[in-house]
Amino acid sequence: MKFRLFNAAASHSVARSAAFPVALAVALSAALLSCSRADIDLPAPEKPALGEDVIRGELLIRFDPGVADILDKSGLTKSGPASVSDRCTITSVDEVLSLVDGYTIERVFPYDSHNEQKTRNDGLHLWYHVSFSEDAPMEEVISRLSLLGEVSAVNCNRRLRKAYSGKSIPFRPLPLTKAGGGIFNDELLPFQWNLVNRGDLGPSKFVAGADVNAEKAWELCTGDPSVIVAVLDEGVDFTHPDLQGAMWVNEDEIWRSSEDNDGNGYPGDVHGYNFVADSPLISVQDVNDTGHGSHVAGVIGAVNGNGLGISSIAGGDGISPGVRIMSCQIFSGNKGGSVLDEVRAIKYAADNGATVLQCSWGYTSGTANGFDWVPMYSTDESWMKDCDLERKALDYFIHNAGSADGVVEGGIAVFAGGNESAPSAGYPGAYKDFIAVAATAADWTPAVYTNYGTGTTVSAPGGDQDYYYEYAGELERGALGCILSTLPFSVSPEGYGYMEGTSMACPHVSGVVALGLSYSAKLRRHVKASDVIRLLCETCTPVEQFWNTDEPKLYYKYVADLGLNHLSSMNLESYRGKMGYGQVDAYAFLQAIGAAGERMTFPNVLVAPGESRTFDAALYFDSPERVNVKLADGSVAVADVSSGKISFTGLAEGQTRASATDGTSSFDFVITVRTGSSSQGWL
Repeated sequence: MKFRLFNAAASHSVARSAAFPVALAVALSAALLSCSRADIDLPAPEKPALGEDVIRGELLIRFDPGVADILDKSGLTKSGPASVSDRCTITSVDEVLSLVDGYTIERVFPYDSHNEQKTRNDGLHLWYHVSFSEDAPMEEVISRLSLLGEVSAVNCNRRLRKAYSGKSIPFRPLPLTKAGGGIFNDELLPFQWNLVNRGDLGPSKFVAGADVNAEKAWELCTGDPSVIVAVLDEGVDFTHPDLQGAMWVNEDEIWRSSEDNDGNGYPGDVHGYNFVADSPLISVQDVNDTGHGSHVAGVIGAVNGNGLGISSIAGGDGISPGVRIMSCQIFSGNKGGSVLDEVRAIKYAADNGATVLQCSWGYTSGTANGFDWVPMYSTDESWMKDCDLERKALDYFIHNAGSADGVVEGGIAVFAGGNESAPSAGYPGAYKDFIAVAATAADWTPAVYTNYGTGTTVSAPGGDQDYYYEYAGELERGALGCILSTLPFSVSPEGYGYMEGTSMACPHVSGVVALGLSYSAKLRRHVKASDVIRLLCETCTPVEQFWNTDEPKLYYKYVADLGLNHLSSMNLESYRGKMGYGQVDAYAFLQAIGAAGERMTFPNVLVAPGESRTFDAALYFDSPERVNVKLADGSVAVADVSSGKISFTGLAEGQTRASATDGTSSFDFVITVRTGSSSQGWL
């Protein structure tokens, strides 16, 4: 599915537009800026022009670190969606905001005692969301706040608008005449050329082996529930029979609870959170929902081997479970979320255990055709300048997801590269620390819509309906050349259907990464996120070797003005060397990652008196059900082993040595009980 965001500020006449925050001014010296503008002899600053995508009456401001203590002492640090404040407590800011009546202020990222230290280390505790009447003089408020030394950045909150047709092709029951598609009994696997391509779905445009090499990879690993993939998209249908068993479950939360039972800042978040509605209820029933989030999730982790529907890259084997899907909903129906929703979702994913960020969205490429698109960012510098809060949230994810004691240290962010046929990937994916994915067809050729070139990291199957237009049969034309996956039944009566786009190529890469991390978990090896990305790239298959560049690639292009499909062509030679490192190869990647990193050892334990910490024994031991823990001195803590979990409860401050063994592997470690350890000292 072609899934992009646009910048309305660049062209007010473009209705399908959105942009993220733009830094609006720079601070003056601190000696002057604690005063209001009326107290200083300076010309009035130019009022910023606001685009159509700007949400009137909302601002995202970053306070200067010098006022952090004031915010803490005032209690504003504890504000959030559930506890907004009607006063800033910083006099100069309150004076400016007196221009609007009845404003509220809350911290952008809700207070989470378990992760407060990391939040502060990255400066995210200084970002606040201010709301006031949409009829208020917003430009004047921005201008005056920008002159205050206590405020280091003022951003508009902007809507995220989906820029894709929203069209999927429902799957219709077909006579299953194909041979078995792989090792699983899922009935639709023979139609998933993207996973197992035997070249038998049509003539030469389906080439055997033009897939992600999942079948060979499944011989090594099929997924592991300790690996969590956060899907930032429309909601994921957690009731779907092929997805229900794949969902992440927050065991410390209560379904439909209005209380924040686990203290992470979000009440009732059992399978994730709906950031658009600020609700734990993930939605897929809006009449304008496309099922995109469910489709993406199915590619990554739909349950394998259950005898129905599709297979997925990392969905287990029918006996052992696969990776978990965390639904971070940032789109709902025609309601685009906002940058506030997006950055909260990114940080939520990192703080709640996700190590892979699946993002089938992004900005229009800066090299897109200006007649058809609104080009946006072309360099890291331009993106970072305008999208400061977005970049900082993503930096937080890649630096703080995972654990030094777990399978992976750091997070991996995967983005769709874009669908403008442009010679560079769109941001944020094009940024050097992330993965931007280009799309291929079922014969290794670039999809006719895909972005490529600068900023592109890797390629993966994304489908190509125009290229396969002449293939119809009992399906809509070109459907077999697209990606088959799960859909809500409200979108497709059969619960399955086809989509295309770099937004479909993207989850293939997220799934392959998740499968690689699952293999590391199986081997009980620890890797770094940067090494994961490096090995993913090094094991790609160069796609150019399969192209016939003597002839152009022919496809049928829909012409809106004429309502017809016209035969068109693309020059494959212009894509040579520009599809990133090549198409991801799950089997080669697993082989490489299996030899990487180091054997995991059981970590030292830090816990507060009266509180507990729990570890998954399967990450460290071959026989987790046989683990025995022994404390040298049980006076400061007690240990409990049950159901494959090892829990330590602090009794009194102090330290003790401990050991754990399953009869094969043994580890010595230290337990430290210290007041304030769970809240990182930020009480």
